[in-house]
Amino acid sequence: MRLVPPPPPSPPSSQRQPASRAGNAPQAPANARVLVVDDDPIVAESLAEFLRDEGYDTSTALDGNEALTVLAEAEAQQSAVTGVRPFQLVLSDVNMPGADGLALLRALAERHPGVVAVMLTGYGTIEAAVEAVRHGAADYLTKPVVDSELRLALQRALRQQQLVAENRTLKRQLETRYGLDSIVGSDPRMLKTYDLVEAVAPTRTTVLMSGESGTGKSLIARAIHQRSPRKDKPFVELACGSIPETLLESELFGHIKGAFTGAHADKAGKFLAANGGTLFLDEINSASPGMQLKLLRVLQERRFEPVGSNQTVEVDVRVILATNQSLEDLVAQGRFRQDLYYRINVVKIDLPPLRERTADIGLLAMHFLAEHAQANGKAITTIDSDALDALRRYPFPGNVRELSNIIERAVVLCRADRITPADLPPALLAGSPLLPTPAASAAPASGEPPAAFIPPHLHPSPARPRHISRTHPPRARPPHRRHARARTPDHPRRPPRRQLEPRQGRPATPHQPHHPLQEAQIPRPRPG
Repeated sequence: MRLVPPPPPSPPSSQRQPASRAGNAPQAPANARVLVVDDDPIVAESLAEFLRDEGYDTSTALDGNEALTVLAEAEAQQSAVTGVRPFQLVLSDVNMPGADGLALLRALAERHPGVVAVMLTGYGTIEAAVEAVRHGAADYLTKPVVDSELRLALQRALRQQQLVAENRTLKRQLETRYGLDSIVGSDPRMLKTYDLVEAVAPTRTTVLMSGESGTGKSLIARAIHQRSPRKDKPFVELACGSIPETLLESELFGHIKGAFTGAHADKAGKFLAANGGTLFLDEINSASPGMQLKLLRVLQERRFEPVGSNQTVEVDVRVILATNQSLEDLVAQGRFRQDLYYRINVVKIDLPPLRERTADIGLLAMHFLAEHAQANGKAITTIDSDALDALRRYPFPGNVRELSNIIERAVVLCRADRITPADLPPALLAGSPLLPTPAASAAPASGEPPAAFIPPHLHPSPARPRHISRTHPPRARPPHRRHARARTPDHPRRPPRRQLEPRQGRPATPHQPHHPLQEAQIPRPRPG
């Protein structure tokens, strides 16, 4: 029995199309390798010949054990010989003596997870198809196979194989970029941090990190996630300080349609998006007291209600929090809940600023040099010793993030194979911060704190609404005419009133009203 039926009568030459383009199907990928497995050598060779005509690179095997041997040899050659690719797809029969198709599927899942399989059988049943798919088959076809169905099945299987390969590559990149190996530093405090990450990563314990902005709190949180059993689940990050207080509750817990003005549809919050994974809440010190109380309940019970809903949602989330201020001081000032602080302060990781670990500046600078040089296509290999000395003398108020930006700027501006002091910012060479610190900003002479100082021309005008302020200083107006003369004994502030001469025929005394109401309405003359 032929597995592939003979083709229909050929149409006229003007209507013929290449076999690989029948049905508008795309051609096979270049060098895509397919292993055909069938206990009948004639059927196996017939299928292999058909796939070669379609553009595939094919080989044959007569049973499952031989197929596993061929796959292992191909992977060994691929690792030893440049340019040789392993098999991407297996086209196998189900019913074979020895190791059948289902046993081959199980072995592929264990030894060759990147290989996708399409199964063939002459006794197709729904139960057999379900069993094959359950063991990892990408498709299930019955004999005799139609050419178009086989082409489409192979194309779908190859697309699935590409997605699997891309997924594995992305996971490796994540582990390389956000794993613990990507954190550079030999300072004793950083070595202690690495030990804490190794110890706390396999657990679901809440972690609190403290440190200045730019010290790498987000990188440590991702390293904990990547080394935990939850690494295949979502990692969700939220900066609490960047969300308005009125919207923070909706961002964390979600809302239902009609919960407030503008809620046109249901929305899942960050807790639900991170279900099964890790939720990283940065700048937790900026949360309001009401939000702190709700976070306390979620951390204790792992349940919450979306905004506007009475339905309780349960989640399994590992929470990592970070702060750039001392929570102990905030608790003493009454600005942070004491019970929430005790709840989140289970394992605390303190990240030192970069100015306190100057021994790591050279290691970090070389790490960022290799990263930015590769990203910008520059062949810069080292940093001059004078430039490294300037970097070590700089206080780095922006910590590691600022160092990365400085090295990126130097890589972009450098025209040689090494970074010199000429490639660094002038302010860095002078040893002063690139931006003025709050303490160095101008302050009023009265000694008010810099944060409360507002230039006089920006104060709101009392004659206007409070939400409207002047954007330009007021224009100089000429003095009032009555203030033009100086206040001296010879020249009083207000000149004396001119004495009016009484008219002829009228008394010099003012007219007396005849009614008490009129008397109240007429002002009395002020003394001169």
